[in-house]
Amino acid sequence: MDETCQHLAYREEGDGQSFETARAFCTVTGSFVQPMRADVCNARYGLDPETDCEFYAEAEPATADGSDADR
Repeated sequence: MDETCQHLAYREEGDGQSFETARAFCTVTGSFVQPMRADVCNARYGLDPETDCEFYAEAEPATADGSDADR
């Protein structure tokens, strides 16, 4: 499964630098992430962002009944 995480963006510039190849940027932490972290975010190699990423849960607030608090 190679779905793109909603919290991951690929950028060719940032932090005052530009890159030949787009790099993974986590919108939750506001920082560029290592390729392995991007693999977690994109659910590659059997990884699950909901259980394998400590930042994903922080970005997904839900009420006790499982629905989104803001909806």
